[in-house]
Amino acid sequence: MLLQIVQLLLTVFTFIIVAQAILSWLIAFNVINTYNEFVRSLWNGLKVVTEPVYRPIRRVLPDFGALDISPLVVLLILYILNNYLIPWLMMQIANPGYPG
Repeated sequence: MLLQIVQLLLTVFTFIIVAQAILSWLIAFNVINTYNEFVRSLWNGLKVVTEPVYRPIRRVLPDFGALDISPLVVLLILYILNNYLIPWLMMQIANPGYPG
């Protein structure tokens, strides 16, 4: 049950990262701007949630200039956790003698 909650939270965080990526593209291409109070609030809220996760990854990754691939790295880590590690842990808990 606890692992299912963790899995759900990881899925929600995945959607937050995707929403932030889409919003950053819309801002970068001037489709929307941060002069709008709602857009600015949404952008700042998403940054507050995601920056603590991106920061350690950005320290390790080389500088690619304007290209920020830290969201892709986080999405890859979330995918591995959600689709491989957590199901493996659930199998280990359900079947303690399972060698998998």
